[in-house]
Amino acid sequence: MNPFQQTIGATVSTSKTVGESDVYLFAGITGDFSPNHVDEVAMAATPYGGRIAHGALLVGYMSRASTLITDQCAALMEEHYPVSLGYDRIRFLEGVKIGDTITVSYKIQSADPDRMRTVAAVAIHNQQGTCCAVATHIMRWLKRQGS
Repeated sequence: MNPFQQTIGATVSTSKTVGESDVYLFAGITGDFSPNHVDEVAMAATPYGGRIAHGALLVGYMSRASTLITDQCAALMEEHYPVSLGYDRIRFLEGVKIGDTITVSYKIQSADPDRMRTVAAVAIHNQQGTCCAVATHIMRWLKRQGS
C-alpha cells in the first residue's frame, strides 16, 4: 500500500492548560496587547466573563498536533519530510479562557500522493467538551535527499 494512503485516518490528540504566562508571552512576542487578552476588568463585562487566548495562539497549539501526527506516519516519514502549507477554514467558535484545559484533535482525512500532501481536520475542545476552534490543515511531504 502507498505510504500516503496509509496515513488516512491517523489521529492524534494533545491537551494543554492555557496559562496566563502563555497569553502574556504570546502578547509580548506578537505585540498584540488587545484588552481581549490582557485586561481582566474590561473583559469581565463581556459575555466571555474574562480574558481569552489569542486565536493565533490556538493555531500554534494546532501546530503542535501536526508535529505529533508524524509519529503515526512512520512509513511516509522514511522517505519524506513534512512541512506545513497552512491552515484553511480556521474558525474560532468560542473563547478559550485563561485556565481552560484544551484538547487539540488532529485527523488525516485525505492524502494526495501526486501532490505529496495530506489534509487533516483539526478541532480544539475545552474541558467541558465545547468546540472552540476548527481548521483544515494541509501538510506537504518533501522527498528526503537520497530517497
